[in-house]
Amino acid sequence: MPPDLPRMARVRQRITGPVVEDVAGEVTAGLRGLALEGRVRPGQTVAITGGSRGITDALPALRALVAHLGGLGAEPFVVPAMGSHGGGTAEGQRRVLASYGMTEGALGCPVRSSMEVVEVARSDLGFPLWQDRLAAAADHLVVLNRVKSHTLFSGPIESGLVKMLLIGLGNAAGAAMVHRAIMEHGWATVVDDAAPRLITGRNVLAGVALVERADDRTARVAVLPPERWLTDERLLLDEARRLLPRLPMADLDLLLLDRIGKNLSGAGLDTNVVGRKGAHHPPVCEPHEGVRMIAVRGLTPETQGNAVGIGLAELCLSRVLREMDVEATRLNALTAGDLVGAMLPPDFETDRELIHAALGLTGLRGAHEARVVWARDTLHLEEVEVSEALVPEATARTDLEVIG
Repeated sequence: MPPDLPRMARVRQRITGPVVEDVAGEVTAGLRGLALEGRVRPGQTVAITGGSRGITDALPALRALVAHLGGLGAEPFVVPAMGSHGGGTAEGQRRVLASYGMTEGALGCPVRSSMEVVEVARSDLGFPLWQDRLAAAADHLVVLNRVKSHTLFSGPIESGLVKMLLIGLGNAAGAAMVHRAIMEHGWATVVDDAAPRLITGRNVLAGVALVERADDRTARVAVLPPERWLTDERLLLDEARRLLPRLPMADLDLLLLDRIGKNLSGAGLDTNVVGRKGAHHPPVCEPHEGVRMIAVRGLTPETQGNAVGIGLAELCLSRVLREMDVEATRLNALTAGDLVGAMLPPDFETDRELIHAALGLTGLRGAHEARVVWARDTLHLEEVEVSEALVPEATARTDLEVIG
């Protein structure tokens, strides 16, 4: 007999931390503090990076950059900096930016997309450092990105300005080359060797780093000159780790996610949130503290069929596989060397079949005892549904509120 479905209750997490109310104003103030008028001359071109992640205040930050640089007489333009995302094509990457509202009309500057790369430096580890041709040819380069824990790499610097420069701006070819070097030498070694070569002595003008709270609101804006990237990004990462979205309970039989996608996390779902960084799946035949089973119900529209991360789930709905762009998913997985992320789990047509299958794999617990969290995704965890077995714990905690 299939297990019954557990009853669920809605729970709200209390999110704390600083909030930046005027992101554009903070970016402008930071740029003024750098006194760029001493370096940027009228008529010079400035490439500004646009990424494939859903960063809450990326648009106002980019507009502030365009306005300030334009006020100096420069000619800013935005380039995609997303490795092989968007199917690894120039038009695909332009569409990704447009899905976030990053269009020429909204930004007030051109958006120029090309997958061509040029060699801009060479690593002592023996590999070329390739960069987007348009960005490399610009007189100046400004990198904008969110700083947070990476889903695969570990170190004092993870996802942020440095990674955008090393991997995102390398387009498909450069991203693949850096990932191959990481497989050989490790992330931290590659950063130590390659990052200084790209940051100093090149056309890098500034970096704009954003840190977000667990509810996606911007908690910190840092406008950094190149010489401070490698020191300040470490401090920003420490803050981002403290503010990372978290599941209300960590020890779960089932985590049911409505969606995964590249706009939410580089791995489709955040391995830091689900406790699977470096360990894609828990042991099957042993007791396990953590998330035993992940089931996925859909993909975000913004991911445009890139289903990387589906391999981290034990189960999924059949519609996920129908929505998946196999070529885009495969290209992203091969570029990153993360083949597990593209492997396909067993799929089911209906939610009832999916949940019955999952609860049938939770050991001896019945449905009323199953520890289940149902969330929109791993980025939006302010409000989630929890199973009846978790309600007493939620009620007893001051950081949680049972609201329905």
